[in-house]
Amino acid sequence: MNKEFPLDYTKRKGIVFDVSFAADREIGCNDIDMGKICADMFVIFRTGFIDKVGYGNKIYFTEHPQLSDELIERLLEKNVSIIGVDFAGVRRGKEHTVKDQHCADHGTFIIENLCNLQELPVSEEFMIYTFPMNYAEMTGLPCRVVAELES
Repeated sequence: MNKEFPLDYTKRKGIVFDVSFAADREIGCNDIDMGKICADMFVIFRTGFIDKVGYGNKIYFTEHPQLSDELIERLLEKNVSIIGVDFAGVRRGKEHTVKDQHCADHGTFIIENLCNLQELPVSEEFMIYTFPMNYAEMTGLPCRVVAELES
C-alpha cells in the first residue's frame, strides 16, 4: 500500500491457525483462540484453499475465503504486525484493496498467497522472517517468508 514495511517487521513471532473447517463461510473470532495472539505477531490463517484450487485461476481470485470484518478489527486492536493468508486476500472484490489499506493505516500488513503452511505447527509460536522486495508502483510487495522451527 502507501506505507513502508518497517525493518523490524522482518523478524516476528508467528502463529498459524488452521481454519480449514470454515472454508465455506467468513472466518471469525470464534474460529481461533484470540488469547494466543499478542502485539507485534505475524498471525497466519491456513485454509488449504491455495492447495485445493491452485493459484491464479478465476476461482482463486473470486471465491476465496475471507476474514470477517470483526476478526480483522480485533487483530488490529491487538496490534499484530502481519496477517498472512493462503488465499488471494482478507476480503474479496472491491473490499480487497480498501481493507488492505485500512490495515496498513493501522500498522498491519497483509501477506497473501502463502504456501506450504501444512509444514508449520498449528497454534504454537515460532519465529518467522519476512523479506519484502520493493518494486515501484505496485500495490503489494512480493516477499519471501521463512519460518524457523525448533528441531
